[in-house]
Amino acid sequence: MTVPSVNWNYPTAIKVGPGRVRELPDWCRQLGMARPLLVTDPALASLPMVGDAVLACREAGLDCGTFHEIKGNPTGRNVDDGVMAYRKGRHDGVIAFGGGSALDAAKAIALMAGQTRPLWDFEDIGDNHLRVNESGMAPVVAVPTTAGTGSEVGRASVITDESAQVKRIIFHARMLPSIVILDPELTVGLPPRVTAATGMDALSHNLEAYCSPFFHPMAAGVAVEGMRLIKEYLPQAVADGRDVQARQQMLVASSMGATAFQRGLGAMHALAHPLGALYDAHHGMLNAILMPYVLKANQQAVAPRLEALARYLGLPQTGPAAVLDWVLGLREAVGIPHTLADIGIDEAQAERVGRMAIEDASAGTNPVAYTAEKYSALFRAAVHGNL
Repeated sequence: MTVPSVNWNYPTAIKVGPGRVRELPDWCRQLGMARPLLVTDPALASLPMVGDAVLACREAGLDCGTFHEIKGNPTGRNVDDGVMAYRKGRHDGVIAFGGGSALDAAKAIALMAGQTRPLWDFEDIGDNHLRVNESGMAPVVAVPTTAGTGSEVGRASVITDESAQVKRIIFHARMLPSIVILDPELTVGLPPRVTAATGMDALSHNLEAYCSPFFHPMAAGVAVEGMRLIKEYLPQAVADGRDVQARQQMLVASSMGATAFQRGLGAMHALAHPLGALYDAHHGMLNAILMPYVLKANQQAVAPRLEALARYLGLPQTGPAAVLDWVLGLREAVGIPHTLADIGIDEAQAERVGRMAIEDASAGTNPVAYTAEKYSALFRAAVHGNL
């Protein structure tokens, strides 16, 4: 089957298809860049795909620099260091190249490039976004290399405040990258475990957005189709990483999830954010493990939605429990652990996690308003596997 190459303009300009990363210099130039800074993570920085991208830019006459000092859960210090590199190199735009961590850090660097206020002044609280000097923001071309976070089409970055041990959401509408390149060939080398964890992250975005009580039918429609794509293509991508069709569909489903969660997220993310800050664990893996515990807790509150979703996905049963059974089966098929204990997390900080969860922005759009005690109980259930 031929893998299509197309251009979309929703929610931003998206260039979809195998090999389209070769167009990167052209899109940088279209945004007025002459000296882009390519922001990536340490693991990718040494791989040929990054070297090839930098070389292509330089051969096209662009003075392209690189910055890769980014943790798996990017920190405020990482962003500050990136801004320093941006200013020192007299750069005029950002290429966000990599997984969710690199994309989030890159977008925050682009935001902060021309600001005088500190990063935390732009946390997504109230009207903080009005503090941004928009003329100081740098243009961004985003090139995701994993199919999970969908940060390439997001208007925010999740950054860890290490001093407070919390994840903070930095938001501004213009943080949405101007141009996105979805090239499935860049994801072919992802190991099965990373493919599974990031793919389940994409599912968590679509599923929580679909279950959110916020009124946004367009986002709900995007979410259900995103889940259908994941149902069909995630097992294929995990089983055969060279399947370019499956890889492309997962990239699309990932972008759909981040587009859909304009409708809101929920308790999965309300728990995953503090756990990521406290344990520096992989965000996608956290969501993948937490998913059935939260889904069961929310099940009765969203029963009609789950029944409709079961029919749309063509599941064998149509009751609310059918979606939970599908999630459990999918997790097992792609090799996701069943408990947080399996990835080294115990219940020692359960009360603290519960308190942090109710403060997380994602808690506000969970279908049920949970107390800190309930979040602590959900966390303990996921540690011990009590479903």
